[in-house]
Amino acid sequence: MTRARRRHIIRTRRTATGLALVGAISFLAGMTDATGLLLTGDFVSFMTGNTTRAALALSGGDVRHAAVLLSAIIVFVLGNAAGIVVAHRAGRRIFVVLCCVSLLLALASMMTLQDLLMTRFYMIVLAMGMVNVAVEHVEGLPIGLTYVTGALSRFGRGIGRWIIGDRRVDWTIQIVPWGGMILGAISGALMTRLVGAQALWLVSIFAMTLAIAALFIPRPLQRRFNQKIATPQSHPVRVR
Repeated sequence: MTRARRRHIIRTRRTATGLALVGAISFLAGMTDATGLLLTGDFVSFMTGNTTRAALALSGGDVRHAAVLLSAIIVFVLGNAAGIVVAHRAGRRIFVVLCCVSLLLALASMMTLQDLLMTRFYMIVLAMGMVNVAVEHVEGLPIGLTYVTGALSRFGRGIGRWIIGDRRVDWTIQIVPWGGMILGAISGALMTRLVGAQALWLVSIFAMTLAIAALFIPRPLQRRFNQKIATPQSHPVRVR
């Protein structure tokens, strides 16, 4: 086997593993978003929608609802930040991040009292913020796990480039997170309508199952799915 052939096989395996992860985690995000929306009436990962709804609430004088949605956006951002910190300190970052997501969802599922419903909402949002850092790109192509607007935009631009003569087709992978999201959302909606708030337990179990599956992915391969952390040591100072 030639070196070029071996590299091609390795790259294909890396891409397949990455896309399987993206599809599975997007499925998880879709389940959680549909379940959260049905239980709370607000989005738990679609912050573009929450931004628009917060603006509409403010324009209509509903300051309380606007505050809830703007707070959710802040919590989502903090979830992304917390995910990066946790992942940076973990040897097996995908496993650890998904374990944290599973734990947060399990805790949220136990908050059934009326006084705890708002806390439950924010915990689900926090979990959805964290899950974004599990996989950040596949073979250098950016991937979104809890939102698909960017993926659909990149997919559309890829079609446009193909029409004008660019025959690269790597943009087609952007349909994977959209497919995972819609299938997950259908599953989450069906589960919630069947078992109500207990659906969060099922979503938590699914997240833990993904975490366990991630243990079988070699660490060097896992690191290829995330952006490298730029540190002061990464940029040596030039002495003039």
